[in-house]
Amino acid sequence: MDLHYLFLSLAVIIFVGRVLGDLFNKFGIPSVLGEILAGIILGTSVLGIIQINDAIKVLAEIGIILLLFKVGLEADIHQLKKVGISAFVVATVGATLPMVFGSLISYYLFNLPLATSLFIGGTLTATSIGITVKVLTDLGKMNQRFAQIVLAAAVLDDIFGVIVLAVLYEFAKKGTVDLAGIFTMVFYIATFFILAPIIAKILAKLINIFAIKLKSEEFIPVAVMSLIFFFAFLSHEVGSPEILGAFTVGLALSRRFVIPFAMFLKIEEKEKMAQKVEHSIDPLVAILTPIFFVSIGLSLNLKAIDFTSLEFWKLSTVLLVVAILGKVLSGFFVRGSKKERLLIGFSMLPRGEVGLIFAELGKQSKLFDDLLYAVIIFVVAFTTLIAPIILKQIAKD
Repeated sequence: MDLHYLFLSLAVIIFVGRVLGDLFNKFGIPSVLGEILAGIILGTSVLGIIQINDAIKVLAEIGIILLLFKVGLEADIHQLKKVGISAFVVATVGATLPMVFGSLISYYLFNLPLATSLFIGGTLTATSIGITVKVLTDLGKMNQRFAQIVLAAAVLDDIFGVIVLAVLYEFAKKGTVDLAGIFTMVFYIATFFILAPIIAKILAKLINIFAIKLKSEEFIPVAVMSLIFFFAFLSHEVGSPEILGAFTVGLALSRRFVIPFAMFLKIEEKEKMAQKVEHSIDPLVAILTPIFFVSIGLSLNLKAIDFTSLEFWKLSTVLLVVAILGKVLSGFFVRGSKKERLLIGFSMLPRGEVGLIFAELGKQSKLFDDLLYAVIIFVVAFTTLIAPIILKQIAKD
């Protein structure tokens, strides 16, 4: 794509995404649905005027990385520690139930090949942390206990998803699984998650030294952005999602991370500096995050779905039941009111971009034919679009 066409595409994506997002929000519908719908309308499914490409994917990835950094920055680390076991249970159950039942039903009920059945089950394990976080943030629920469980569980679910994807992709290609390689990946990810906050604090002290020497208010936001991207890189290198790196940096620095940096300033100036950093991040999040959600819509090709096919509806209905129940039931494995459990379960429901990655790899590996690919796209689209609506209704009650 020529550069000037990329600029035109971005202009349309940002504007239409913002308009539909705000319009949906005005009518009490989660804005994220408006942004995804913008992508569906602009993409292959309807108008076909914008094709998703590597440049848009990069900007979308930056958007979700910054969103997760901001969430980590505002998260209550003490609350996250308290709900750690609950989050692990939710993530484990929410990944295991859809994986096991999706695979078994595909293999025994629909007589699909083992590798294909496992890949279908793997697709159903996915949770789109970006969609979940955006909806809960818009609802003003991120500081509540259930939201902290969901946040930690969604991060863990993303890690589980990466491991499952790596295992299934290797199994599809070679017919075997390298257990040593799996344990090595798990070890690297666990080590990163433990050491990343410590390393981030060390680097923060170095930033502090530079800030004192330079006496520049503009230096800290730039240095923080550099830190985010660096840890996103490190996270990818150990085999985990890039968003994990950004999230751990946010947790390590916390909302008050700027104050110890600016030691050469007076107390009131330190507060201004803290606000300055958040204000530096917020516009980037506001601009780039919608690109991420619009890109999900762009990636959905609803024209590939044959809604007149009886076989399509058989597969879709069964897998949808598994996809929904597998996630919703995960909320009932932890303590809490019925409302909290439902909020946790439905927060884990949207598959989003993670499910689409599984679908594309399944198609590229020739595990999914056109019918199965259409079924998976439908399940991903349905769970992605329905979850924000249900969450908003439950949260209102």
